[in-house]
Amino acid sequence: MFDLSRAEERCATLIALARRSGADAADAVAIGDMSESVQVRLGALEDVERSESESAGLRVFVGQRSASIHATDLSDAALAELAERAVAMAKAAPEDKFSGLAPEEMLARGPFPDLDMEDPAEPTPQQLRAMAEEAEDAARAVTGVTNSEGGSAGFGRSVVALATSHGFSGGYGATTHSISASVVAGTGGGMQRDYAWRQARHAADMIAPAEIGRLAGERAVARLEPGRLPSKVMPVVFDPRVANGLVSHLVGAMSGPAIARRASFLLDRLDQTLFDSSVLILEDPHRVRGLRSRPFDGEGLPTAPRALVEGGKVTGWLADSASARQLGIAPTGHASRGAGGGPGVSVSNVHLAAGAATPEELMADIAEGVFVTDLFGHGVNAVTGDYSRGASGFRIVDGALAGPVAEFTIAGNLVDMFAAMMPANDLEMYRGINAPTVRLDGMTIAGD
Repeated sequence: MFDLSRAEERCATLIALARRSGADAADAVAIGDMSESVQVRLGALEDVERSESESAGLRVFVGQRSASIHATDLSDAALAELAERAVAMAKAAPEDKFSGLAPEEMLARGPFPDLDMEDPAEPTPQQLRAMAEEAEDAARAVTGVTNSEGGSAGFGRSVVALATSHGFSGGYGATTHSISASVVAGTGGGMQRDYAWRQARHAADMIAPAEIGRLAGERAVARLEPGRLPSKVMPVVFDPRVANGLVSHLVGAMSGPAIARRASFLLDRLDQTLFDSSVLILEDPHRVRGLRSRPFDGEGLPTAPRALVEGGKVTGWLADSASARQLGIAPTGHASRGAGGGPGVSVSNVHLAAGAATPEELMADIAEGVFVTDLFGHGVNAVTGDYSRGASGFRIVDGALAGPVAEFTIAGNLVDMFAAMMPANDLEMYRGINAPTVRLDGMTIAGD
């Protein structure tokens, strides 16, 4: 895997080659990745994997025509051929009045913030194996666990560089540590599976492998002998590990390309009050050691913390340059870029701010409801907001958890769900999108 200086040099070379081949403008991205993982199962080594990759992408503009192309051969000869082919493709492409680089006057300027995303320490394969074994051993030690799907530990390192023909050049590196465990409880037709995992930029921010394993084991055992729910309307409480999906649906609906295509349930709702005034959803691309932190976006525009929802309203769309031109707004620093294709739109670190009540207090007045820990299927209509997912979790009776339940469906509409959203105070920040426990009243349950 190449280092950051090599990635930046390859980007600069691609820009120069594109201009020499006849491009009016161009941008280039170079990405290097290394990952290593070890998996154990039932105490025995099951798999060791290591991969390294290098790739580069080039986007060129000839007038209002554009083309994108990428390659994994980054030699000078290969890049020269890549640039020539990209320009030839652009000349044959249809015109797009919204295409073009990001506005030059808006480009990010260094020095960029130090986000501390690179851990200098790299675990050895032996250390990864020891962590995987510790996680699995702790999970298997939980009474009621009868089998294991394995424990794993991994480490990755990456670099990203971006350059444009109108003056931007920058790059950054990041590391990732991860540990997971997945086990089975019970026997025969009554077996239940569950898991736990953690991921962080620095090893120092990880919890102990044994804690991850213990959590996986306890979750699997708690699911044994599930009951069924009646079909009716009742309050639903989302566990944090599924509550963040609600925020993800919101983010997708705020995407500038979706709004420009008129394919979002938030269309024409920008000025409407959609949430309780106390609900606050924040984005922070500059969070130190954040899993999605970035000093600039995929077009070289600056990133900045902002509220996505405040005062009950969505604060605006999330736009790259192309969708911003379609919508008549300024780009918002949310362009994302891989080696293949042009920019898309994505968020950085996002979280639903914690409320004041504990999860127990949030459930205290629920006579009959359900606490959802797992969701299945993809029954969410991004255009209408209709929501229908298979689920499992725990019955809530008189304000307390009262045994596992499974094989039911929860349904509603995201607009109504957002209006009913009540967050608890148990927010933890270890995902790209984080949420505390969330209560939603008035959802439809399809069970027995």
